[in-house]
Amino acid sequence: MRSTFKILFYLNTSKRKKSGVCPVMGRITVDGNIAQFSLKEDVHPDCWDAKKGRTRGKIREQTELNRKIEQTEQSIRNIYTKTVEKCGYVTAEQVKNELTGVTGKSDTLLKLFREHNEEYEKRVGIDRKHISYYNYVNTYNNLSSFIRSKYGQEDYPIKQLNITFINDFDFYLRVDAKFKTNSIQFHVINLKKIITRAINQGIISKNPFGDYVPPRTELKYFHISSEELTRIISTPVPEKPEKLQYVRDMFVFSCFTGLAYAEIRQLSGKHLRKTPDGKVWIDISRQKTGVECNIKLLQLPLSIIEKYRCERKGDLLFNLPTATTICYNLRKLEKLCDIKHLHFHMARHTFATVICLNNGVPLETISKMMGHSSIHTTQIYAEITSQKVGADMKKLAERTKGKHVIN
Repeated sequence: MRSTFKILFYLNTSKRKKSGVCPVMGRITVDGNIAQFSLKEDVHPDCWDAKKGRTRGKIREQTELNRKIEQTEQSIRNIYTKTVEKCGYVTAEQVKNELTGVTGKSDTLLKLFREHNEEYEKRVGIDRKHISYYNYVNTYNNLSSFIRSKYGQEDYPIKQLNITFINDFDFYLRVDAKFKTNSIQFHVINLKKIITRAINQGIISKNPFGDYVPPRTELKYFHISSEELTRIISTPVPEKPEKLQYVRDMFVFSCFTGLAYAEIRQLSGKHLRKTPDGKVWIDISRQKTGVECNIKLLQLPLSIIEKYRCERKGDLLFNLPTATTICYNLRKLEKLCDIKHLHFHMARHTFATVICLNNGVPLETISKMMGHSSIHTTQIYAEITSQKVGADMKKLAERTKGKHVIN
């Protein structure tokens, strides 16, 4: 749809000076929205032609002013045309800011998103995590692809955001990008944070997320069985390549401590505490929640710490490889141990279920060791084990059906 575009030059008679002259003003109108600016020139009303938006006189000062007005008008038209060709849309405020060289508030979505990410990156290592910055960049890239695909534009005006845009973005992530529900919610939440930024900056007043209802999904926690854990521990793992054995040991260490990848990666000597009875504990705060974990080390994780003592660099207990290397070697471990699917975070869930709950450790103790901010989070694992008991009993009922009959 073609926008309406008008340019008008006029005198601001309400600002008449003592000498009788009035400032010359410019007005840009795009789709009914107006942006005004001063030409920084003054003219007496008797010398002004309101219909033409020019001076009437022929003296040098007046002809030069007319030339300046014509050049300004041409600059406005050029800016308007260039912006429409580049972005597919334009606002009066955009044209005015480009004309006057004033950087105003970011009135487009991706521009505001970039500003957010640039600020966020500067805080990485101070009070922000690099993984969180990466997540925002990931959302930005998906949002940019969506805008190009849906609207054929390089950006989108914030003031035109509405529930339709958000639902269309949801649909794009679900159908075109083929993301799962959890990933969709993740990207939409990041978008919502940028919208909140726009509201806080006064760019928009109404929250377009007001009528958005995200699809609900149940969080699923997967863990390996006791038999599978025994298989991982007991199956001989070749020393070459070295990473495979190392990744196996780190996975087992997580199974017996409940520490996630991020905590194991930063685990150092300062996190170890030895009690008077000779027992060793880990005291570390979870990166995700900031809640402290207190974990008593069993013999197996202690032996893993000792195994890699000579390979330490600095005070860190382990030289944990990248997440990509972890995933690559877990695929190899699956085949070696005949396990269908492994991902590193399953080890943390295995600690809660197989190591703790199945051995009678109370939920309150598990919650403290895992650094949960709420006992309700820990209770999810109790539900998992209950479901497993039900599933196992169903299998048992099917296997014994008709075998034991009392006459």
